[in-house]
Order: sequence, then C-alpha cells, then structure tokens
Amino acid sequence: MDVRAHIQANRDEFVATLSEWLAIPSISADPAHHGDVRRSAEWLADHLRRTGFPTVEIWETPGLPAVFAEWPAADPDAPAVVVYGHHDVQPVDPVEAWQTDPFTPTVRGDQLVGRGASDDKGQVLFHTLGLRANLAASGADAPPVTIRLLVEGEEESGSPHFADLLTRHRDRLACDVVVISDTTMWGADTPSMCVGMRGLTDCQIDVYGPRTDLHSGSFGGAAPNPARALAALLAGLHDADGRVAIPGFYDEVVEASEAERASIAALPFDESEWLADAASDAAVGEKGYSILERVWLRPTAEVNGVWGGYTGQGGKTIVPRSAHAKLSFRLVPDQEPALIQERVRRYVHDNLPPGVRAEVRFHGPGVRPCASDLDSAAVRAAREAMSRAFGTEVHYTREGGSGPEADLADILEAPLVFVAAGLNSDRIHAPNEKVEIPLLLKGAETVAYLWDSYATVLRGRDGGR
Repeated sequence: MDVRAHIQANRDEFVATLSEWLAIPSISADPAHHGDVRRSAEWLADHLRRTGFPTVEIWETPGLPAVFAEWPAADPDAPAVVVYGHHDVQPVDPVEAWQTDPFTPTVRGDQLVGRGASDDKGQVLFHTLGLRANLAASGADAPPVTIRLLVEGEEESGSPHFADLLTRHRDRLACDVVVISDTTMWGADTPSMCVGMRGLTDCQIDVYGPRTDLHSGSFGGAAPNPARALAALLAGLHDADGRVAIPGFYDEVVEASEAERASIAALPFDESEWLADAASDAAVGEKGYSILERVWLRPTAEVNGVWGGYTGQGGKTIVPRSAHAKLSFRLVPDQEPALIQERVRRYVHDNLPPGVRAEVRFHGPGVRPCASDLDSAAVRAAREAMSRAFGTEVHYTREGGSGPEADLADILEAPLVFVAAGLNSDRIHAPNEKVEIPLLLKGAETVAYLWDSYATVLRGRDGGR
C-alpha cells in the first residue's frame, strides 16, 4: 500500500484517536488544569508506544511535563531529525462563545472542532500517521531517519523551562535538522511553508515628575509634566516613513532575500479582507514594504497601553506626578533582545526633559527571532515533499508571532524547517477552534515523503551536524 492510500485507509481511526486526546483539557496557563496537562502527556506517551516508538519518556521540568520519543533508523549512520510540537492548549474563555463544548471534539463535515485541534495536538499527531504510512509503504521496521519527537507542555505559557530542558538533554536531542509543526499555511488551496518567526521583547515605562499631583493653575507651565514627557517619547518612536527611530534599532537586521519577497508577493493577498480582519480603515507602517512584509519581515515598536494622571469622570486640572506606558517590540533576524532592551533604555533616558525621571522595566529576557535558510537542502526537500503531497506549488511565508524556536536552533545547533498544515482561519486561541481534517492528512503525507528524502539529502550535506 502506498503512502496516500495508507493514510486514507486510516483516516477515521486517526480522527477518533485525535478526538480522544482533544478531550483532555490540558490548559497550561490555569493551575486548576495542571493535572490535565500531565494526563495529556501520559496519553501521548501511551499513544507513541502503541505507534511503535521503542523509547518513550516523560521529561519533567520545574513546571509541566514534556514528552520525548525516539525511533532509531536501522542504519546507525542515518541522519537524525527532532520533531517539535506542544501538547498544552490555550484557555477557552469566553466559553459561552463556543457553539459546542470545547473539550467535546465535534466533526462537522471535513472539520474537527475543539480546543487544540489545530494548535497543536492535530499537527503533532499527524506525525505518527505519517510515520506509519512511511513504514507501510516501504515494508521496513524502522524509519529511514532517526526520529526524535519532543512535545512540550508549557508553550502556551511562554515555555519558561524549555531552554533549560533542551540544555539538560542536548546530547539525546542531537540532530541534523529540527522540524517544527506549530505554524500555519496561507490557505487550503495555497499551501505554504513558514520560514521564519519574529522575536519579542516588551516593557513598561514609568515616568515620574513632581512628588505629588499639582494644581495646574498654580504650577502648570513651570513644573515638569511626566505625561507630556511620555507623550513626546512615544511620538518619537517612529519617523515620518514609519521606521522605528530608536538609534541602532536596525543595526543587526538581516534583509529578506529577493526570492523570499517575490514568493510573498505572489500570494493571493486581498488588502480589503485584511483590513476587515484588522477592523481598520487603513494600513500603516514602514514605507517601502507591503502589508505582509511589514508583519512578517520587519521589526516593529508598538504602544500597547498608556495611562497616568486623572482618568475619572469630569475634569481634574492637575499636573500629574507620573505617567506610564507598555511597549512591545517584534524582532527579526539577527536582532538580539538584550541589545534592543539596552537601546530602548538609552533612548528613553536620552530624551527626558529636566525634572523628569523614568524607569524602564522589561518583562524577562525576551524571545529571539529565527529563520530558515531557503537555499539549504533541508528546506528544499521539505518544500518538494509538501508540493508532492498537495499537488501544487508551495509558497514561503513567515509568522509575525513568536515562540521557542530560536532556542531549538541555538541549543541544538541545527537548522529549522517548518512543516505545518494549520490555517489562520482555524480560530487558534479563539472560541470554536477547528482544523481541516484533509489538511492534517496532507501533513501526514508530507512527512512520510520527507523522511525518505532526508535520509539521502542530509547525509553529509549542508543540513548535517
């Protein structure tokens, strides 16, 4: 039986198995569900053993558990692949907006509805179907590459212990390439590969002036006003062309290749639809870049919130003692969060008027950006496998959001390849999350082809250790 036939023959069993896993409310952000996250890990470990993985372990962290599984290739010199995903899910609030119970998976035609269906349990599970299809087609007892599956339990809570987990088990996770299945495609009829994710760092700026609120009639015009100082800082974040005006902000930015920009430009993008999704009447941003390039390829500085002084009903004519803002910065290769944090602090303190002081507090070390090498053998093979499964050209995209992928690349010292079958329309993180079952099957077909390809192209090539 060939790969596609095996997958189709096992479609119903796959959906039933996935539904069983989706019924476990593994919400990592809610302490009340931490027991369910552990139950989810145990379910996955049992499923992987039944799939045939000879080594399956639950890896503990100071928080919630991850699952590791390994199936060695018959050839000890075969390349090794780490497959990354996560088994925790987002909270379901507002639960009243769900048309069905979020943890009672429901099939509607070709859609499976339930929390985690697309992000990320469905995309983790298509790997087991794809591996079994590969073995069924070849008649082999072991995969053509060594497969090491790592499925964490804290991704939806910021992966706070993931880097330490990778460092602790780095030797056991040694690989030639890391395959990520936690992103989306452009569309069901326009398959695409993500080739990069932006990084992130965010902060709060607290600006202080007088030691108490002052009467604006008695002191206004002479006393320093922190709200005015903060407004000037925020207004100065961008220049007239929409570029971030913080000195040094772009020093390390690696420009996207013309090939990648051309692939993005070829996508069937509808600006009016995007504006409707954005609930906006106009697009703004850095001059010289399209909307998609602005949200995928370019770094940003966003004001997330501003407050200070009197904000109640009616007037209160004061010079406020303090003003505050929250900012976030999306980063692109090769911007380092630590350097951006230093430059933001310098920008703030270099632009304060006399009599005003500021504290800039960043919320942790930030998340580093990551990107794939479009010219690498690993990326080319994945694109060809995906094109074979979908029967059409595969485009390149990026993700505007952020995740732990840079830690995988840095700590394991391996290139990243993104193979996913979710859609932006899957209502990830929102009520009524769903996944398209035929696309999960195409994901399984893709990896079934990919393991055969990697057994050849990664042996001593540019994807190797």
